[in-house]
Amino acid sequence: MKIYKVHLDLSMVISRLKEFRLKEYNSAFPIIFVEAKSPDDACFKSVYILIQGILRQDSSIQTRLLCRSIKEDIRVIKVSCR
Repeated sequence: MKIYKVHLDLSMVISRLKEFRLKEYNSAFPIIFVEAKSPDDACFKSVYILIQGILRQDSSIQTRLLCRSIKEDIRVIKVSCR
């Protein structure tokens, strides 16, 4: 497995995530390092880690609906292999 550098665009969703501790996702354009088999897998894992982090903090119905809606607004800008 390789380590990928994933550039995300969270500018459309960052305002809706103020109440959560986002760690490395705490900016509008975070850069995430992910170990994955392929670039597609790296993109999936980077978004999956964010969603899982939010749901660990609060697993209410409102938060689940929020996670479902923000998945559509998160953009992957660039993926590169380190």
